[in-house]
Amino acid sequence: MKKCFYLIVIIISYFSFLISHSSCTQDAYDKGEGKYSLMRADFVEAHANAEKKIDQIITDEGEQLLASKPFTAKLVVTPDSIYRCILYYNKVRDKKGQDVFEPISIGQVPCPNITPISALNKEMKTDPVKFESAWLSKTGKYLNMSLYLMTGTTDDDEATQTLHVIQDTIMTNLDATRTSHLRLYHDQAGIPEYYSSQVYASILTSQIEADSVYLTINTYKGLVTKSFSLR
Repeated sequence: MKKCFYLIVIIISYFSFLISHSSCTQDAYDKGEGKYSLMRADFVEAHANAEKKIDQIITDEGEQLLASKPFTAKLVVTPDSIYRCILYYNKVRDKKGQDVFEPISIGQVPCPNITPISALNKEMKTDPVKFESAWLSKTGKYLNMSLYLMTGTTDDDEATQTLHVIQDTIMTNLDATRTSHLRLYHDQAGIPEYYSSQVYASILTSQIEADSVYLTINTYKGLVTKSFSLR
């Protein structure tokens, strides 16, 4: 029986993640000052309290906001923990006149560990993806990626696409600064390429022991390399 891959299973650095792009379930925005008229979307660090409820966030802009009311989410499995997420929300004022956020939708964003190529226990694969963008958070804490993977139906229920972030080399420059060269590992795993599904990933820059980084991604239009200054 054919299986349709509406969710892409991403395996990064030997751990499995289910990636689904969280989105508003409303087909059209309300007019005027409705619930969705002022909706924002940000990459955030979401804090879960002792009751496993998300009570505050820090956005990639560095803004810290309390929840208007702590709320539960399926992604929270551990009390007193931090989760990397994409959050859809309204920013409002509470009764004390302080900015708080009202959640609309939240989805987890995987934070892959960087794997040295010497530790990769399989063939290096760079099957093409659709590249949308890569950017540093304003705080400099995360290097974010937005990609589209081509997918479709297959008879193999075990087939899953996999992504890794591979540390290729670290070069010392003439000015004594260091540059890390990263490559995106992608295994299409024989899955048909009928339609695209968007996925996000965030790399903690604290893992990159260099002053700058080059990230190379194989796309359907050829290699794309993005460079970022970290220090």
